[in-house]
Amino acid sequence: MTRTILITGAGSGFGKAAAIGMAKNGHSIIATTQVSSQVTPLREEVAALGYKNFRVERLDLTDPYDIRQAQGWDFDVLWNNAGMGEAGPVWEIPIELVRKNYEVNVFLPLVLTQGVVQKWVRERKQGKVVFTSSMGGLFTPANWGTYVSTKHALESIAEALQQELASYGIKIQTINPGAYYTGYNETMADNPFRWLDDSKNFTKRGDLRKGFDDFFATPEGKMDPKEMIDRMIDIVPADTGRFRNVVPKVIEDMLKEHQLRAWENQI
Repeated sequence: MTRTILITGAGSGFGKAAAIGMAKNGHSIIATTQVSSQVTPLREEVAALGYKNFRVERLDLTDPYDIRQAQGWDFDVLWNNAGMGEAGPVWEIPIELVRKNYEVNVFLPLVLTQGVVQKWVRERKQGKVVFTSSMGGLFTPANWGTYVSTKHALESIAEALQQELASYGIKIQTINPGAYYTGYNETMADNPFRWLDDSKNFTKRGDLRKGFDDFFATPEGKMDPKEMIDRMIDIVPADTGRFRNVVPKVIEDMLKEHQLRAWENQI
């Protein structure tokens, strides 16, 4: 069955590539970008590909008028894919950056989702909501705590929504990518260096940079995103499947082992 799918954060990365892939498979796409300047180039790109079932709109989650407009569109699947990340030591990160990360990753997607699912309930429409979470929604590595805590929050919200909306026929899913090489994680790793100051902070810039660089140099830190994109193309429009979707399998196994060890974690 073909679906009409609204995607936030479709101007680049996973969202853009999966949107194009789902359009190729016959689904109708409403791809939204936060930045106005991304709208026309994406429209031109999909027009050159010959897709008539691909609409591009601006949806800046920080703009309540954009949200209200999007809540009035007609679609079957809402894919909350937009997000941003703040890295760095939780005990030193400026608290306003923590608030901003929660605003973009948790509060604003929830505002959008509430309006959509309440409309669906009123109309007796059986839709689906998908959240792009992260492998970090299920564990917390040092110096990534702010970002992954927003994904922990999304996991709880999604799990609650699944229970609350089941009787209305509305389905909920999460997608939990590993550290695929899209530029997203690498850019996030640069963010602390705009505030971290060796003359003021206990965490030293060189030490933090080395930790990030060492991780991105591992196979787990720089995986080919095609695997994840292909899975997203299948997962997002599907009527059945897992509630939580961790990719790749090696990361799923690692997270399960981590959760088991957590019961024995000592102070």
